[in-house]
Amino acid sequence: MTEIREGAERETNLRRFNQALESGALGNVRLMLNSLYPAEIAHLLESLPADSRKIAWEMVVPELEGDVLLHLSDGVRAGLISEMAPSELLAATEGLETDDLADFLQDLPRAVVAEVLNSMSVQDRRRLESVLPYPEDTAGGLMNTDTITVRPDVTLDVVLRYLRRRGEIPAMTDSLIVVKRDDTYLGLLPINRFLTKDPALTVGEIMSSDVEAIDAMTSDTDVASLFAHRDLVSAPVVNGQGKLLGRITIDDVVDVIRQEADHSLMSMAGLSEEEDLFASVASSSRRRAVWLGVNLATALLASWVIGLFDAAIEKVVALAVLMPIVASMGGIAGSQTLTLVIRGMALGQISKANAWRFFTKEIAVGLVNGLIWALVVGVIAGLWFDNMQIAWILGLAMVVNLITAAVMGTTIPLLLRRLGIDPALAGSVLLTTFTDVVGFMSFLGVAAWVFL
Repeated sequence: MTEIREGAERETNLRRFNQALESGALGNVRLMLNSLYPAEIAHLLESLPADSRKIAWEMVVPELEGDVLLHLSDGVRAGLISEMAPSELLAATEGLETDDLADFLQDLPRAVVAEVLNSMSVQDRRRLESVLPYPEDTAGGLMNTDTITVRPDVTLDVVLRYLRRRGEIPAMTDSLIVVKRDDTYLGLLPINRFLTKDPALTVGEIMSSDVEAIDAMTSDTDVASLFAHRDLVSAPVVNGQGKLLGRITIDDVVDVIRQEADHSLMSMAGLSEEEDLFASVASSSRRRAVWLGVNLATALLASWVIGLFDAAIEKVVALAVLMPIVASMGGIAGSQTLTLVIRGMALGQISKANAWRFFTKEIAVGLVNGLIWALVVGVIAGLWFDNMQIAWILGLAMVVNLITAAVMGTTIPLLLRRLGIDPALAGSVLLTTFTDVVGFMSFLGVAAWVFL
């Protein structure tokens, strides 16, 4: 219900904004736009054609520009940054968190990056430089260096007086991080425990020392899994020597989960999750042409297989009518298995330890479904064309192709991952090729042997 309500609100905002823009009431447009959260403004900008997007972007107040740019897809953000003056880009970086600023700097011109670094204090620059070496898709790239650390030998009363002098704590701080004098990570001091215990106790007496920190080189997908499995709000990040570097908070993990979901969905169509909905015709055509070409090659291969049995098709026209059924059923069955495997791999549920068990289970499922639907389509084909030979040929091909679909749907993504290729991007194309070729080959091959 929440997702439906949010979707309705976004649609309402977009409709009201377009109406105000078309009416020329730019004052209302500006007020409406800047009353939204940065993420909502970003969503609105991505939903606008290029000309309207440019007008809307010029109305965003400078204080929000940095946060809005961070929430935009790469394609849209690059387009807006290319039209911004260096002074505007420099102003947009002010007030950004260290981890967000590290991501943002990667999209800026070198001259602007140099100005940003020169404008920072020595402490902030050191914090930023500690994040920059880590790739964006790692725990080090996600982390924020703004943390509160305490020593295990101080009392809770001392910690409380320190926090009062500090005046505020970083957002989403559910625990203070306990470290040695050399910043070696020791454990966490949960805020709820800290506030309810005797102030005379030391941090070391009540801290949680069993909470493992996350290595800085851990992939962002593994970080998201850890947060999901452990119900974390934040987590400390350490280097290879166990020294504290920063922390990751749940808002960054939510962004990773959303990006992974977008990636899986768009990759199934051979597209990027950063695709601009209103990109130019030339740009969109160029990006999609590659996978259209790959699909054409696979379609030509399937057509070539059909051409091998043109004599049988000419003699028995029913074969031409029925052969799409075999390929279609195999494609659907294979896609079901492929989706399960890709999801299982993303969640870490499929590995070498259980891959064989899953493989045999899917073959069994393919065999059972193959027999069931072979009987159904065999009866239909037999009654339709009054030819029992065609009925059992179609049924046999159905069983063969559904088993093939199970085998390919399981092995293709596992093989692609081993080769370092994204299974979500290339898996569906390869799967369709195998199920089409095997389906046509088995159906038309047996038919040619029977009728010729």
